[in-house]
Amino acid sequence: MISESQSPEMPVELFSTCPASSDVDRGAYLRRVADVARWSERHGCRGILIYTDNRLIDPWLVAQVILQNTDALCPLVAVQPVYAHPYSVAKTVTSLAYLYGRRVYLNMVAGGFRNDLLALDDATPHDRRYDRLVEYTGIIRALLDGAAPVCFEGEFYRVRNLRLTPPLPASLRPGVFVSGSSEAGLAAARGLGATAIQYPKPPGEYGPCEETGDSGIRVGIIARELAEEAWAEAHRRFPPDRRGEIAHQAAMKTSDSAWHRQLSEMAGIPSEANPYWLLPFQNYKTFCPYLVGSYGRVAEEMARYIGAGFRSFILDIPPAEEELGHVGAVFARASRLLNPQITQIAQI
Repeated sequence: MISESQSPEMPVELFSTCPASSDVDRGAYLRRVADVARWSERHGCRGILIYTDNRLIDPWLVAQVILQNTDALCPLVAVQPVYAHPYSVAKTVTSLAYLYGRRVYLNMVAGGFRNDLLALDDATPHDRRYDRLVEYTGIIRALLDGAAPVCFEGEFYRVRNLRLTPPLPASLRPGVFVSGSSEAGLAAARGLGATAIQYPKPPGEYGPCEETGDSGIRVGIIARELAEEAWAEAHRRFPPDRRGEIAHQAAMKTSDSAWHRQLSEMAGIPSEANPYWLLPFQNYKTFCPYLVGSYGRVAEEMARYIGAGFRSFILDIPPAEEELGHVGAVFARASRLLNPQITQIAQI
């Protein structure tokens, strides 16, 4: 079982990811969301990421399904400014708190699929979208703090004497992540005092304590006792797919995402000596790198990420509950590697 780290200095928090509505049959989707949420809670995840884009159903409705089927798991809802006014987001957060007495996290995203933004008549340049995101998130936070009516006049948003009701209890104020690996994205996260979520480079490219602020990564894990077993499962789950590769290349032509470009340019042959694997990303099956190998080898890589300063880890969508058990085995070994600096990252 995965459990939250309780190190003397800083905890490590784990989040899973909710299935996307575009990838699951409509008749089975509600059940699938509830199942993955319950697995995630049983294995000690702090929360669960819910995607948003033009193809998917509303993430706030999915969050409500998760709240109804769990006791403590926090929905981590992707929030795109072009979809709703900041008041609508704050109102939804406080409404869910009122109805369920539960906390949510916000994953603030400035980009996404470029064609989605253009379809909504949003041609804002990449770095300027992060400037907008800072204003947007600031208004949401001010409304949720509820100390006084909010007055704000910025470049992108203006509100006057705006108050949120019902008020949000201080204990349920949302955690805020900013998704983005570019300099503009990282600067926005720092300016907001939010957790910067990146798509990581291979762990060997980071130095000790390189990430000094609140930082996290999105990464998939496929690990078994033996490396051969892990790679067999990896190739079964993500076989080569020429159509997926072409779709990835097409997406690259319309994307201005820094992380998308950086991952696409990375090369390397995965092996037990180098478990960093990009084939699922390159075949358009997922949007994060994977670590594949034996429990011990993947734990070494995870310990390097933690040693570099990353403290929040968003895992890929678990295909079965047992996969979260394998992830727990990796974090348990990473804990032992990092002792006494960080203890009890995970227990099985």
